[in-house]
Amino acid sequence: MPEPKRGRLWAVFFISAVIIATAVYISLTNGAFDISVMDVVKTLLRLDPVHEHDLVIFDFRLPRIVIALLLGLGLGIAGAVIQGIARNPLADPGMLGINAGAGTAMVLFMLLFQGSITGTGWLSIMAMPLFGLVGGLTAVVLILWFAQERGQLDSQRLILVGIAIGSGFSAITLYLSLKMNPSDFEMATVWLTGSIYNANWRYISAMIPWLVLLIPLLWAKSRVLDVMQLQEASSMGLGVDVHRERKILLLGSVGLVSACVAVSGSIGFVGLIAPHIARRLVGLHHKRVIPVSGLVGMAMVVVGDLIGKTVFAPAELPVGIVISIIGVPYFIFLLLKNRM
Repeated sequence: MPEPKRGRLWAVFFISAVIIATAVYISLTNGAFDISVMDVVKTLLRLDPVHEHDLVIFDFRLPRIVIALLLGLGLGIAGAVIQGIARNPLADPGMLGINAGAGTAMVLFMLLFQGSITGTGWLSIMAMPLFGLVGGLTAVVLILWFAQERGQLDSQRLILVGIAIGSGFSAITLYLSLKMNPSDFEMATVWLTGSIYNANWRYISAMIPWLVLLIPLLWAKSRVLDVMQLQEASSMGLGVDVHRERKILLLGSVGLVSACVAVSGSIGFVGLIAPHIARRLVGLHHKRVIPVSGLVGMAMVVVGDLIGKTVFAPAELPVGIVISIIGVPYFIFLLLKNRM
């Protein structure tokens, strides 16, 4: 497949930015309490602030938009890396059981601490993503253990084992949720659908360190991911320690997914669809695919959240359900396309 020209890459960035900016504009100005663009600008720049506008923008709408953008960025990039590791275009964090492992840890966190740890220190902020990270890492350890054959990690076996591990964690999650009191069970149920309606600046503070640390690391491994698309013997012949690099990339992806799942629940299909769209737009080189996957993921989540809270108003549909409605037909299309 020929590499697209640089101008096309910038066009993709521009169009993605326009879509994201349009969705952000509509989300900020429209809702049960409409706010004009000028009032939004004045509120953001602190020019003649109004208490009602501050409340709507800074406490409700802006945290939700920022969380949606960060989630899309993290899940899109993690999906691109995981598909590169598995050398399978149908792989994604949910299919490998990472979402399920992090989800089980988060439900356990809700059961033990009712969704938060009191206090103002760093532990109270980082507790949720740390629980999610432990759950995701547990899933990866189990996957690596069962997916290895004669000391070698098989890409196809990785996906099959991931599906089995994910099913096991989902069963544990269901069992834990049934042990909750009614209020915590309701919170867990809403969270498991992939909802960001309770987004706040505390969640954003918990996510950002993981994204800032892991995204540059994964992007720096773009060339390694390109080489890993060759046969394993060829990759090693080019000087790439495939097993070591695969584990580093997998752990980095787990960190991203776990941080996202910790604040939003399991939002499926972003990590599957965003890399596909990115490869069709900018080619196969991961140096381009990774950032474009992040941009496409951002657009998917922020637009999906906008649809969920406006199209079905006054009811509100979680963004995870909206994206699943779109993602299931696309996944079937990919399955049929790969069979041809």
